[in-house]
Formats: sequence, structure tokens, C-alpha cells
Amino acid sequence: MIKNKLMKLSYLLAFVPIIFLGSCGSSNNQTLFSTASSVNIETLKDVYVVNDQGPNDLYYRIKEGDVIAIRNLQNKYWGSNRSMGTSTGSQNNTAATNTIDPNAISYIVDDDGMVTLPAIKDKVKVAGLTRLQARQKVEDLYDTDNLADPIIELNVVNLKVYLFGEFAKQGNFFLTKDNTTLIEILSEAGGLLKTADPRSLIIKRGKETIYVNLTSDAVIGNRKLVLQNNDVITIAANKTAKDGEKIQRFNNVIQPILVIVNLIILAFTLSK
Repeated sequence: MIKNKLMKLSYLLAFVPIIFLGSCGSSNNQTLFSTASSVNIETLKDVYVVNDQGPNDLYYRIKEGDVIAIRNLQNKYWGSNRSMGTSTGSQNNTAATNTIDPNAISYIVDDDGMVTLPAIKDKVKVAGLTRLQARQKVEDLYDTDNLADPIIELNVVNLKVYLFGEFAKQGNFFLTKDNTTLIEILSEAGGLLKTADPRSLIIKRGKETIYVNLTSDAVIGNRKLVLQNNDVITIAANKTAKDGEKIQRFNNVIQPILVIVNLIILAFTLSK
């Protein structure tokens, strides 16, 4: 009799690791956004920069591989086959019609910093220029050789930042204008979830780490919060949400233990 009880008990205990491991499967929640830092958000008053690299250039300078979108505001078909009668550029240099502005034609900046534009004989050097400088340069070229008083609009359309964590929307967001601020991007993302801790926002920018307390007035007009290409912005859950997560993790552990205890009690009951 005792031997049978021990055998039944051993079978039940064999299921303990399986049940326990299954209960741990859902405990990996938002670990990307809960990395430890030396900054105490409880005492963070406004904006704090770790490894500050100095003032940022507010106006992005075009680089090789960037995509610029150009259009003539006087003619929405300018640059297309039906208005120019020629190709919009070489296959390697011309991208598809821009998704942000369907009336603009997109061009990839070559490795030499040049773009091939319609009706201009030579390539145009744009790398190293701000958007406004490049726009003026292109407008001057067309005004000299091709168009009468052109009004050129030029944008860099591949610049973006990434939002992860307790935001209404996550993912990548394009910087469609110069000097886009953190507040503007947060508005575009639909703001924060109720579970977010507004004191825990972090911007990773190359070697810099920028800690932001969104409850502070210092976020308005702060130069460090003018977003740069490839900024990664995260925000963690608040204490209530974290406590709820801890309770859920505890339940995930305790529930299978209770199941095991009940099975053991049932086994002893049946063996009588």
C-alpha cells in the first residue's frame, strides 16, 4: 500500500517542472523598457542628460543615402514623365512617389552626396546641406536654366524616430519637418497610456541618454528635446501597473503550486 502511494506521488511530482515552466512563460513583460539606470525617476525634476555630447544642430544636414522629395509648387506634375517628357532620374537615384506627399518625387542621395534631378544636366551636390540650403540651391538652379520663378519645396523624407513602451501608438514616426519636438511626436502618437509613468521617459540618442520628466514645464522649449534622426524613445509603466504585473506573476507561480497540492491531496484520498 505504501509503495503504491509513493509511486502515485512520484508520478504527480514529475509534472511539477512542466507546470511550473508553463506558468513562467507569460512573465516576460516589457523587459525592454524596464532596464535599470543610475537615475532615480522619483527625484528627477525635469530633463537630465547622461554623456551629453553638447548642443545638437537643430537643422538636419543631408547625408549620403538620404531620400529627398522635391516638387515645384507652381506645377504639381513637375518632375513626372507627363510634364517633363523624360525620366525623373537614373534607376539607382530615383525612388517611388513619396508616401508623405504624393505630388512630390523622391530621389536617393548617392554615395558621392549627389542627386540627379530632371532637366538639370549635371548632378547636384546636396550632402552636407540643411533642407533649407538644399531647397534654395535647387531653386536657384532651376531659376537660372529651366523654369520661370520656380517655387521649390524640398523635404528629407526618411528621417524617423522610434517609440516603444506605454504610448497609445508604438513604432516608427517620420520627422516631416525641421525642429520636430518631443511633444509634437507624443501628440502624433496619441499621447501616453494610463499605465505610463510620465517621469520615466528616456531618449537614446547615439552616445547620449536623455531622461525626461514630462510633468515638468522644462520640456517646453528644451533644445535637447528637439528630436534627431533615429532617436529611440521609451517610457515605462507606472507603479500601479508594475504592482499589477507583480501580482500577475505571483499568481502565475502560486496557481500551479495549488494545483500540485490539490493533486497530492486527491492522490492520498484515492489511495485510502
